[in-house]
Amino acid sequence: MPPANTIKVNVKWSGKKFDDLELNLDEPGLVFKAQLFALTGVEPDRQKIIVKGGTLKDDADMNKLGLKNGHTFMMMGTAGELPKAPEKKILFAEDMTEATLNKAMDIPVGLTNLGNTCYMNATLQCLRAVPELVQDLQKYQGGTDNLDTASNMTASLRDLYRQLNTSGHDVLPVGFLTHLRRAFPQFSQQGRDGVWMQQDAEECWSQLISTLKAKLPPHAEGKQNVVAQFMQGEFTTTLKCDEAPDEDVIITKEPFSKLDCHISSNVNYLHNGILEFLDQKIEKNSPTLGRSAIYSKSQRISRLPAYLTVNFVRFFWKANEQVKAKILRKVKFPFELDASQFCTPELQSKLTNTKVKLRELDNAEASLKRRKRLDKEAGREEASKTSDEQKAVDAALEALEQSLDPELVQDVGSNPSGQYELAAVLTHIGRTADSGHYIGWTKKGDEDEWYKYDDDKVSPVSKEDILKLDGGGDFHVAYLALYRARNFARKAAVTNNSQP
Repeated sequence: MPPANTIKVNVKWSGKKFDDLELNLDEPGLVFKAQLFALTGVEPDRQKIIVKGGTLKDDADMNKLGLKNGHTFMMMGTAGELPKAPEKKILFAEDMTEATLNKAMDIPVGLTNLGNTCYMNATLQCLRAVPELVQDLQKYQGGTDNLDTASNMTASLRDLYRQLNTSGHDVLPVGFLTHLRRAFPQFSQQGRDGVWMQQDAEECWSQLISTLKAKLPPHAEGKQNVVAQFMQGEFTTTLKCDEAPDEDVIITKEPFSKLDCHISSNVNYLHNGILEFLDQKIEKNSPTLGRSAIYSKSQRISRLPAYLTVNFVRFFWKANEQVKAKILRKVKFPFELDASQFCTPELQSKLTNTKVKLRELDNAEASLKRRKRLDKEAGREEASKTSDEQKAVDAALEALEQSLDPELVQDVGSNPSGQYELAAVLTHIGRTADSGHYIGWTKKGDEDEWYKYDDDKVSPVSKEDILKLDGGGDFHVAYLALYRARNFARKAAVTNNSQP
């Protein structure tokens, strides 16, 4: 039987009419487009379906369009590589296989949960948001029959990512899970009933990054591999003894692969939590006092990586219950992050001019966007390409590229602008790290679209859905966030590197 909330509609397209199509009003517009893709061969992103107020959006709420039985849609669009009419006169979304529907809607495939392995599945999907990592993995020459378990794990991940890129249905990560557990036995824990125990996704993320850093060969453009170059930054740490002001200040440099966001009663925003992590009080032995003393530890970033991982420190050891309990406090995180506030004064000085030029570019692009909208409404879409607003954007982009510090640009895999955009979020739902459920949420390339990876269930979500992951209740809450250098920064770096 058809779903309860359905109506019969008609569609006119290219001189043809399709009558009595079942439209489920509880599904978003993209599902209806997928039906029409199977029927006409016109891919969803090439369809223009006329509705009240404009064209049908992928995330449209069909219940709010005021549609009635017998409504006729007008559709425009040219079929691509599917010129033949389908064998079935009408193919509804519920009649499609999962693989066919995913292909029609251009949805990536997921990973099967093999028994409390959502922590691993979410981690692997989020890390796919680093294309340089995926590309370098494909160049790895090792096999999965070595005595070295870390090498086997690396090769198995390479093979798994290949499957995800080519498969039309969800993938069973059996091989990778086997090598992960051999390399890190803590992921092999079982309960009294023999069921695999839930594990901490942050531990899985850290162990995987550490392994890949050790096993992947040098990146094509440098002496270090992709993890060290693109995902690892540098701290400059200063230690001052509070109880002995005349004691020599200790300054050291050390690499880091993630920033911690501490969560206290004073933290409502991600940048506050990071600053709490960067400035701490610690206790250590004082050589001048001959005893333990309080020191002020201050860390600032002296190298920003192209990909910046932030760990929301939401779990703490609750001794009386012997569990890693969770802090549910709401902590807002931005889609665009200015990391210059976390940097050393020396690095900040190299980023300041670029920050000003970025603001000018953003203003110019906003003006161009308004111009394009007005020209489109007036039927002058081509005019925007030679408008004063377009010229202002071109000039602002050129000025931005010239503002980048040459030394930072030459550091392949760094972020020469200090500006980031959110690329992936790994969330947790539940009250302890060793229970509940993990999900990955990733941005689709440079497009303003997101996907939710709930093991083998993959679905498109809106930007507004990502905003709901900041905590404050029992819904999914951000645990790890992956930021990447904003696109203009990567483009500008390539442009500057190509100059003689």
